[in-house]
Amino acid sequence: MSRALVVRLDGAGDVLLAGPAVRAIAARASVTMLCGPAGAPAARLLPGVDEVLTWACPWVLGDPPPLRPEDFAEVVATIAARRFDEAVVLTSFHQSPLPTAVALRLAGVRRISGASVDYPGSLLDVRLRPGETLDEDQPEPERMLAIARAAGFPAPPGDDGALAVRRPPDVAHLRPAGPYVVVHPGAAVPARRWPAPLAAQAVELLVAAGRPVLVTGGPDERALTAEVAGRRGTDLGGRTGLAELAGVLAGASAVVVGNTAAAHLAAAVGTPVVSLFAPVVPAVRWRPHRVPQVLLGDQGAPCRDTRARECPVPGHPCLAGVRPTDVLAAVEQLIDDPEVPACAS
Repeated sequence: MSRALVVRLDGAGDVLLAGPAVRAIAARASVTMLCGPAGAPAARLLPGVDEVLTWACPWVLGDPPPLRPEDFAEVVATIAARRFDEAVVLTSFHQSPLPTAVALRLAGVRRISGASVDYPGSLLDVRLRPGETLDEDQPEPERMLAIARAAGFPAPPGDDGALAVRRPPDVAHLRPAGPYVVVHPGAAVPARRWPAPLAAQAVELLVAAGRPVLVTGGPDERALTAEVAGRRGTDLGGRTGLAELAGVLAGASAVVVGNTAAAHLAAAVGTPVVSLFAPVVPAVRWRPHRVPQVLLGDQGAPCRDTRARECPVPGHPCLAGVRPTDVLAAVEQLIDDPEVPACAS
């Protein structure tokens, strides 16, 4: 098999959304993924990935490191040593593959594919033009599948294009024996978080309705998860890595979560999602993919399509207007009605 480098340099959620494209490429090549530090743990969960390389890329990360010649030379040398036959650079609509393609060309990669608004010169061998040969109003997994397909890697027969991860580890010590709901209150940026006091009220309502709740979050979110869990929820803040979180989500009846990696991880293990979606990015592109869901949040709020990290509207109305009773009703709908479609809103 040929050797292919698949590049997705941002967050864990973005890497999870690349899963269908990765599987398409892996059907015809041995796949190494080049990811940012936050995305690397997600890449290790993806079926079809043989190796993961990590690079804190100065032109992709939200909190970027400086561009230093020695760091750039190191990543070029690392890629060159593996003698890849080709590379597929996966990006979102607001990102350019061209700076990354410079590194790949210097590393000797013979064939490079990507989607670029700007003229690529000799940097890309296969170029999709966003808005022309590449539809931008489609789910991110399908956008990345389109890039892979143009590079010569169509989806393999029988692959439905849904998200997927490797089998999670046993997490019986973290969850109750019976049914439960997960509430994941954190997000990478504040603009995508449901206010913690509302999340805490939702936990109270869910437990009162007979739905035990596990509250999950990363090591830096322990104060948040403790507040949201309160006295009636079970606080798992800081107790799960990404693989363990997949196991916890896989056993849940439903997951309440914002637009963050945990939403895509829930979709990857097939768990229904109550999506508290701030419209700073379009839901059509980043909502949970191909899983039963209820979308909450004012999608026409003034913050729409701003890509803001901090809410630009006083009071955070797009999500602050979601009531805890709305979340309870959405959870009950997902659990009690197996016919809720994958794009319910």
